[in-house]
Order: sequence, then C-alpha cells, then structure tokens
Amino acid sequence: MPLLLNRKQLSRGGYDFIDEAYLHGLLERRAEPGEIRDIIAKSMAKQPLSVAETAALLSVEEPSLVEEIFGAARQLKRDVYGNRIVLFAPVYVGNECTNDCAYCAFRRSNVHEVRRTLSAEQLREQIVALENKGHKRLILVFGEHPRYDAPYMAECIRQVYATKTGHGEIRRANLNAAPLDHESYAIVKEAGIGTYQIFQETYHHETYRRVHPTNTFKGDFLWRLDGVARAMEAGCDDVGIGALFGLYDWRFEVLGLVSHALHLQKHFNVGPHTISFPRLRPACGTTLDETYFVTDEQFKRLVAILRLSVPYTGLICTAREPPAVRREIMSFGISQIDAGSRVEIGGYTETSDSQVMELEQFELGDIRPLDTVVRELLVDGYIPSFCTACYRSGRTGEQFMEFAIPGFIQNLCTPNALSTLMEYLIDYASPETRAAGENAILAEVEKFPEGERKRQLQNRLQRIVHNDERDLYF
Repeated sequence: MPLLLNRKQLSRGGYDFIDEAYLHGLLERRAEPGEIRDIIAKSMAKQPLSVAETAALLSVEEPSLVEEIFGAARQLKRDVYGNRIVLFAPVYVGNECTNDCAYCAFRRSNVHEVRRTLSAEQLREQIVALENKGHKRLILVFGEHPRYDAPYMAECIRQVYATKTGHGEIRRANLNAAPLDHESYAIVKEAGIGTYQIFQETYHHETYRRVHPTNTFKGDFLWRLDGVARAMEAGCDDVGIGALFGLYDWRFEVLGLVSHALHLQKHFNVGPHTISFPRLRPACGTTLDETYFVTDEQFKRLVAILRLSVPYTGLICTAREPPAVRREIMSFGISQIDAGSRVEIGGYTETSDSQVMELEQFELGDIRPLDTVVRELLVDGYIPSFCTACYRSGRTGEQFMEFAIPGFIQNLCTPNALSTLMEYLIDYASPETRAAGENAILAEVEKFPEGERKRQLQNRLQRIVHNDERDLYF
C-alpha cells in the first residue's frame, strides 16, 4: 500500500529566491555582439557571471558567436581543470518511494516497477563488484521513503567504506537523496559522506507542481529548493545541485541553476561543488511529454554557458547521454562523468549487458564498461582521475575555493590524477588501456617543470609500480 501523507506532514517550506518574472524578462532580451564578448572576457578572467549575463549568452543565435562561446568554454575548462576527468559510479540502494513524479519509474503509482531494497550483504556485493572494476568514488541513490532515513543512509555509507577487496576500496561516497532537516544532515555528515546532491528537477513553479503531486513530500517546492542550504548550515560543505532538462524551457532552467549557485555563494561564501544537467530519458511505465525536449545542439550550448557562468563549479555529464554526445561535449567544461554505470537495483551483479527497465529509474544511454570509457578518454587526450584527495585532506567548501581560484589546485589535482590513474592501470586495466595510460602519464610528467614537485610525483609513481604501494596523494 502507498504511504498516505497528510497536509501537516507536507507543510515544511523554505526561502524562495526564484523570481520567475525577472528570469522570463531576461530571456526576452537579445544582447549585442559587443556585450557578449565583454561577458565572455569576464568569464575568461574566472569571474562568475550574473544571472543577467548568463541570460545574455543564452540569447545568442548567430553561429559565429555561438562558436566563440564554445571556444571560450573549452579554454576555461583547460585553464581551471586541465585535461582531467573524474570518474565515479552510481549505486541504487532502494527504489521504495512515497513520491509520484510523472517522469520517474520509481513513482509510487507505477505498478510495473519491481520494488526492492538491497540487504546489507547485497550492498556489499555491489561494492565489491565495483571495486573489482577499479572504482574509487561512488554516489549512493535512494528513493524518498521513511525506511531510508538518515541513520539508515549513514549505515550504508559506513558499510561502503568498510568494504575492501585486494587493492579495491571506495575512498569517497556521495549521496543523492531526499532533502533532510538539519539534525539528519548532521547524521550523514558524521558518517563521512562527500557531496550531498539534490536535484530541484525544475525551477519553474507551475511545472514543478504539475509533475510533483501536492500530496507527496516532493510536492513541496520550497522545502526542496532550500535543501542544500540546510545541508550547508548543518556542516555538509560539499553540495551538488541539478535540473532535469526537458521538463520546461532549457534556457529558464539554466538561469535557475545559476540563480541557485549565486544564492549559495551569497549566503555561504561558496557555491555548489557540482552542477548536473541530465536530460529526460525513457522509464518503465512512463510516457514522456516531449514539449520541452532538449536537442543535442541546445545541450551543447547549455553545457558551454554553464561552464562560463560558474567557472569553479564541477560539471557532471551522466550516462543518461549516449557515448557520442558525451564525447562531443567533454571539452566544453565537463569535469566529472560516471562510467560502467547501472541504475538497476542490484545491477552490478545480477544483470547482463541488457538493461532491466522494471528495476531501474530510467534508461541509460551509455552502459559501456569502465575500461572502455577510460581508454576512450586517454585516446582523446584526457587524464581519467579517481582522485579523492581534496575531500580527505579537508580541501572542501570555502577552503577548496581558496585553492581553486588562484589555480593552485592544478598543482595538486594533476599529480593526484596521475597517481590514481597509475593505480588503475596496474590493478584493473586491459593491456590496451594500460599501454595507452602509461604513454599518457609519461607525456604528462614531461610537462611538469623541473623541481621538487616533479621529483615527488615521479617517486610516487615508481612506488605504485614497483613497491605495490597505493593511495599516495598530495
């Protein structure tokens, strides 16, 4: 039986900083080329853009100016993040849910979905399977249900960290879950989570009401909008935001994301650690409204504009996207991707190469193995990274920005990326991927200026290869 919720349970609220009239007004204005180039120059100086400046970039239709935006996004990505791409995998722990979101297979009214929550042993098996592929970073995903409360999620996090096999271990576990109250955030923070990720889905109030029924927890727009702010107040200084593109006008959703990032920056002196921008995908028992579907060309533009608008925020492109799209947009500002992903409950041990729609939240566009994705990144000139050093060294929140804004982070992140890549090559890679990776590491080390940091990096790489040492980070 579905859990019925009374109005008192649902009335929680929060602060509404989304001014729809203002955002729609910005989208009606067409900026001149000179203004666009001034805005691009501001972004290239690594200054965050205002919502109005972001709207100006969204107004561009002239092909040559669009290409200037793409070119600037590529350069800014190289300047801030280098050629590193951080890799992770999602683990779906349970799909029980009290919500009834129109686009989601987990919604409570979907009789076609097979409901399941992993036991402690089944969760351990998922973690072992991912560790045996080489993963070091995970995000645990839960439906919104009373059984998935903060103590339960905290226990899952502790189990993830405690599960090790050979050289395999998870060094950072993030959460994608329902908004919590302050006390509950403190509980999951104490368990050692990395990023707490909450997607608003859509920043448009009427669309939000239409796809999230009011007799559900998720029907409270303001409680969800205020979710990551409460997390930060409770001590979770790494938070992630996101919108589900295809529910409303993609340009409005970009302005919503930038508004959210600036709101956090204003009140906490640091914005979100990551922004995600998944597109709607087919899901079991769900019929999708195509009115606001986002084309590949629009998708490329929104990624590039987000990179220019929030220079120091990580951008995540998920495996919802097909391989060709992910490969094309990688240079526009992407800093993280998932790889070797399955979104079925128990998907890493119990499914074949085919997806099982009755067990997953939505259909993935890219289910290639991790090794295949790593090799493609290497061929394309990127450095796949499994690094978790900043989180475990306390370089999070405001302190991360102190390192990142001057560009010092590259002196830490590139060496750490190379050492974690070497671990992967030695322990898990296919011969073809190992050869490509070793060549890439040699080329990257050659770029380092002579000095103590280069000598330290070379020493650590040698210790990984010859001394069987692991987890050597700066």
